[in-house]
Amino acid sequence: MPQLNQLALVAYSQFFWLAVVLGLIYFVIGKGMLPKIQSTVDARDKSIADDLAAADMARTEADAVEEAYRQRIDASRGESAKLTAKAKADSAVSTEQKLGEIDASLDARLVEAQGRIRSARGAAVKDIEGVAAELAKEIAAKIAKLDVSLADSATAVKMVMSNA
Repeated sequence: MPQLNQLALVAYSQFFWLAVVLGLIYFVIGKGMLPKIQSTVDARDKSIADDLAAADMARTEADAVEEAYRQRIDASRGESAKLTAKAKADSAVSTEQKLGEIDASLDARLVEAQGRIRSARGAAVKDIEGVAAELAKEIAAKIAKLDVSLADSATAVKMVMSNA
């Protein structure tokens, strides 16, 4: 069969061209395109590594800023607590002074009022003794039909009032 006889010649020719094309592909891709691709991959890896390093530095810097912020807040809280305590103490002292002044004023008014009450009570007792003396004189005249002087009646009322 003639087709089979030429098979060896055709196959060798095809193997030859296959090797030529594969060699050409190897040299074009391997020597021409691969270095460009490799340089792009290396640049991308370097860019990613630089970005990660920058992100790590930014995170470290942000942590330091946050720590400084927290320290300032704690210091501010301590200062505000001191100011609040001082304001409370000042307020307590001021209130205590005002209460002392008010107490002194009230004590003075109380002493004055007690003096007025004593004088009013004394006047009332004298009025009551006078009225009681007159009433005792009239009662003795009407009930016992005795004529008692107003001075004797006043003396008797004072004696009874001092025993009461």
